[in-house]
Amino acid sequence: MNAEAGPLLQLERVTMQFGGLKAVAELDLRIERGELVGLIGPNGAGKTTVFNVITGVYAPTSGRVLLEGSPIGGLKPNVIARRGITRTFQNIRLFASRCCRDNVLIAEHAHARARLVDALLRTPRFAEDEHDMRRRADEMLELLGLTPWADTPASELPYGQQRRLEIARALAGQPRLLLLDEPAAGLNPQETAQLMHLIQDLRGRFGLTILLIEHDMRVVMGICGRIAVLDYGVKIAEGGPEQIRSDPKVIEAYLGEEVPAS
Repeated sequence: MNAEAGPLLQLERVTMQFGGLKAVAELDLRIERGELVGLIGPNGAGKTTVFNVITGVYAPTSGRVLLEGSPIGGLKPNVIARRGITRTFQNIRLFASRCCRDNVLIAEHAHARARLVDALLRTPRFAEDEHDMRRRADEMLELLGLTPWADTPASELPYGQQRRLEIARALAGQPRLLLLDEPAAGLNPQETAQLMHLIQDLRGRFGLTILLIEHDMRVVMGICGRIAVLDYGVKIAEGGPEQIRSDPKVIEAYLGEEVPAS
C-alpha cells in the first residue's frame, strides 16, 4: 500500500489499562498529513496517556498505533522519535542547567551523521557535523525568538520562553508529527496570542502535522481544524470547532457552556 494514500497517524481501538482503570478505552483517531487536530477533555480524561502511547512511553494494552500504515505501538520512544514523532510536555522538561543552545543541540544529535569513531578521533566528518548542528540550533533559536537567551541556562528563562524552548527542542528532532501538550499553560493572554500565531507559522514553514492538547478553548477553537473530545478515556465527540462548541455531550462533560466564537 502506498503510505501517502492513508493517514499519517492512525489509532485503532487503542486501550490503555492500568490495573482495573482504563485510562483510554478503544480509541479510534485518524490524523491526516498537514492537519492541526485538537485533543480536549477534563483533567484525567486520558489525553496525556494518548500522547504517551503514541510516543512509546506506554505500549497499548490493546489496539494498534500506525504511522503511515506501519505499527509503532510498543516501540521505544527514541525509535519513534527517529521515525518522525516528537513532543513537548505538560510539565516543562528541559535540561535546566544547560544553556538554550545546548538544549536544542541535544535534540539535534538524534540525527547526527557522524559515528562514535568520528567523535573519538575528532575526524573532519565530526567537525562538519557539529558545525551544521550548531548552525541549525541557532537558526531554530532565532525562529522561536530565543536568540538573546542562546547562552542562558534554561532555568533562568522567563516561563513563556521556556515553553518556546521546549518547542524548539521538539522541532530539532525533525518531526513530521508534532505533539504539543498544553503549550499555552501558564501563559498570559498576549503570550497565548503569540503562541497561536507561532504554531500556525511553524505548521506552514515545516509542513508539520500537529496534535494539540490544550485547556485554553480560545487556542483550540482558534487554530484547530478538527477536535476530538475525551471523557474518562472514551471519545465522546469529534468534529470541527463549531460542531464541538455546540455539542450537548461536550458541553455537559467539559465546556459547561458554549464557548464564544474567537
